[in-house]
Amino acid sequence: MHLEIPVGERSMVLETGKLARQAGGAVLVRLGDTVLLSTATRSQAPRPGVDFLPLSVDIEERMSAAGKIPGGFLKREGRPSDRAILTARLTDRPVRPLFPKGYRNEIQVIGTVFGADQETPYDTVSMVGASAALALSDLPFDGPIGAVRVGRTLDGDFILNPTYAQIEESDLDLVVAGTKEAITMVEAGADEVPEEVMVDAMLIAQDAIRTQAEAIEDWAREIGKEKQEFAVEGDENPFLADLRERYLDRVKEAIINPDRSGRHEALDELRAELTEGREPEEAEQIQAAVSVLRKEAFRKLLLEDRKRTDLRGMDEIRPTSAEVGVIPRVHGTGLFTRGETQVLSSLALADLGLSQRLDTIEPATGKRYMHHYNFPPYSTGETGRVGAPRRREIGHGALAERALIPVIPSEETFPYALRIISDVLESNGSSSMASVCGSTLAFMDGGVPIKAPVAGVAMGLVKEGDDYVIMTDIQGLEDHLGDMDFKVAGTRDGITALQMDMKITGVSADLLRQALGQAQKGRLEILDVMLGTIAEPRSEVSEFAPRVEALKIPTDKIGLLIGPGGKTINALQEQFGVNISVEDDGQVYVAGEGIAAKDAAGAINAMTRDVEAGEIYNGKVVKTTNFGAFVELTPGRDGLVHISRLAPGKQRVERVEDVVAEGDRIKVRVLEIDKQKRISLEKLED
Repeated sequence: MHLEIPVGERSMVLETGKLARQAGGAVLVRLGDTVLLSTATRSQAPRPGVDFLPLSVDIEERMSAAGKIPGGFLKREGRPSDRAILTARLTDRPVRPLFPKGYRNEIQVIGTVFGADQETPYDTVSMVGASAALALSDLPFDGPIGAVRVGRTLDGDFILNPTYAQIEESDLDLVVAGTKEAITMVEAGADEVPEEVMVDAMLIAQDAIRTQAEAIEDWAREIGKEKQEFAVEGDENPFLADLRERYLDRVKEAIINPDRSGRHEALDELRAELTEGREPEEAEQIQAAVSVLRKEAFRKLLLEDRKRTDLRGMDEIRPTSAEVGVIPRVHGTGLFTRGETQVLSSLALADLGLSQRLDTIEPATGKRYMHHYNFPPYSTGETGRVGAPRRREIGHGALAERALIPVIPSEETFPYALRIISDVLESNGSSSMASVCGSTLAFMDGGVPIKAPVAGVAMGLVKEGDDYVIMTDIQGLEDHLGDMDFKVAGTRDGITALQMDMKITGVSADLLRQALGQAQKGRLEILDVMLGTIAEPRSEVSEFAPRVEALKIPTDKIGLLIGPGGKTINALQEQFGVNISVEDDGQVYVAGEGIAAKDAAGAINAMTRDVEAGEIYNGKVVKTTNFGAFVELTPGRDGLVHISRLAPGKQRVERVEDVVAEGDRIKVRVLEIDKQKRISLEKLED
């Protein structure tokens, strides 16, 4: 049973009924020659003791999909790659809000990549596959969704589901997901794209999404399983109505406080007062009722009173500060503080040999800029697990990395591998965007010649019917109780990264334009604060950073530089105390301390450029014969001083050894280079 859905110039083909027939729903999805199996299965009974939706989404990459064998000792797939984790998050975010409130059966969605054609990204394939598998299953799913990637040509035309090659040439990489009614999720990287272009791209995507969702809905209606009966939980809390009437205003007063701890204390005091002397079951119900009242009070405060809990204006950012050079010896540091969110970003520079090698099913084999984000439990005043990064940390690091990639200088301009570590020291909302700001500061402090500074801000929304408010620089409570988390990063000239998650449906183009315009205003204010601390990148990298010199040599000289068995290049590395890496196209990178890299680069340049008549060298005698002396001009390049040219005025010399010996350094001039590339020299007076 097949379903073919045209999207742009290509079609996505879905098939069910042949593979994984015992799964709750199983769909094989193909776009180009990229093939992914999506399955959706539920447990038979609710998971006991949970008060959240137990949904897990996993992406399983098979290296055979790209005709590869995994690296390492075990030669089998291990922990998921960052790309697999990011795709799992992309797949999870738009479907999670579409399950009924109170559903507690465990749900597992698995996407297994069986084919990767090296042309088509598999993330939107996974999202559409999961949507179809859920729609065909018996799960109570209020979908389906559609998903599409949008790129843009140099001529400004939009491309739907572009290939890797087209994405490489595009100034926009936008992934949009949603139902047939509205957009629910956006993820984008861009090269300083204007806000209006971003809105137009989303609207183009929405049309394709609607087509996908309607096609899958019709397919599921025809061949899908009967849905599990599930009654949405009603308002059964016996205390809620009475507490709403008596204490809603007090809850509203409690949450009006610029200080998060002050809000918590006021609410804790009310909870303690209301539960004093109550039986445990009653106390639990009262606690739940207060949580409901907190959300109601929050929304009334915004929609009716037009007030935020910390009394800021809707477009006002929290008090913001920026510092650089915070930690000594680190190659660059930036400390960015906005309200109760604080991030310290640290920069490390290294030679390109320390760029990350990627062992994945995608065409990319490595990257030189790496951004790692850490969220320790103390940042929110709590205790908890530390160690390997969670999916959220990988996702936030990837978002910050994507925001800064467009301004990173090229290898030719700045031949370094770059790593940023963003440590969240305090968190009350928008820590990923604070990481963008702190990292920009670290780059500038470290002397990285970024093309433009980047700042980020998180936007929020509360909407009831046609009435809504948009908030700039949301804090944790506004993120948790609001209807939208909309993160926007960019320079003064345009957007470099965007991420949006909706908890509701029905976002108009005008609302998106307003949110992006308000975000631009906040972003420019933040940039002013950052540039007030450091106006431009430092003129040089830190004295503690390695020096890297880049030069280009003819490809036919690569063998000369390396030498037999690596003899020449190893001798140069030992002589100058540097690390030399050579690319297949003749690009050479030399890394070392102080002026060693520059001296070694000079030696490489001298030995690989063509020797011309008339040039003078200070060479080393490497061999003497009865007819002259061979002199090494540069490593691997020798010339002959005939015995008749060893003495000034062509004086007769009886024995070569009377004038020079092996190991001597002498000044010579190039006289001639014959057709066999043999070099004739004459000795000059020192």
